[in-house]
Amino acid sequence: MVATDLDGTLLTSEGAVTARTRQALEAARAAGAEIVFVTARAPRGVREIAARAGVTGTAICSNGAVVYDVDSDEITASSPLEPVAARKVAEALAQSLPGVGLAVETGRGVLAESAYTRRVESDLSVYHEVESVFDHDQPIVKLLALSAAHTADEMHAAVSPAVGHLAEVTHSGVDGLLEISARGVTKAGTLERLCRDRGVGAGDVVAFGDMPNDLAVLLYAGAGYAMANAHAMVLAAAEHRTSSNDEDGVAEVLERLFA
Repeated sequence: MVATDLDGTLLTSEGAVTARTRQALEAARAAGAEIVFVTARAPRGVREIAARAGVTGTAICSNGAVVYDVDSDEITASSPLEPVAARKVAEALAQSLPGVGLAVETGRGVLAESAYTRRVESDLSVYHEVESVFDHDQPIVKLLALSAAHTADEMHAAVSPAVGHLAEVTHSGVDGLLEISARGVTKAGTLERLCRDRGVGAGDVVAFGDMPNDLAVLLYAGAGYAMANAHAMVLAAAEHRTSSNDEDGVAEVLERLFA
């Protein structure tokens, strides 16, 4: 199995799937490998990329909270954050990071409070501005916390000790943005369950990533590759490295494995 992150990993900095990368993925599939995207993106941000990459089947989305069937455009499994836990996390965020803006990824859309000013252009049609993200009966696939005054690393250091018993806190490289999932819900945990269902051992997984939310995946896989452009923590911990996302780093490894 090939388990790969998307942004900063499979995709170039401009969001492209290069011809070389597509060819390397096709060669891996022809050799019998299953390609699984393992991403912080919601399902709506995956299907078009999968088409460009020539990838079908299962994707792990929203940092492991959602399992998505690319072909049918269906969410096949979801592990949302419980509302009570989410409210406690929000209270801790407000205490540690005054002025923080909150949003909720529901799996099919985004509920955003006024202080949450980040917008993704391709997602504008699914943003819904609300007074409070907790006033709506929608699944909390991810709780998003935005601060213009802090880096994501600073936010993580400030918040994690207070909420680690309630939820998983990570980030995927967006400035000042934390991504919070239900306790025990991670990319690596969902990938491990998928592999178990497939009868695939960790030793038969090659994985690629660049950010803290990818690190556990790289450590789980038999061969985990940090991109040259990866976060310093990921580069320090991963056993293997490859070239950057703008240098076809994923393709470079797949060509060696499946040539």
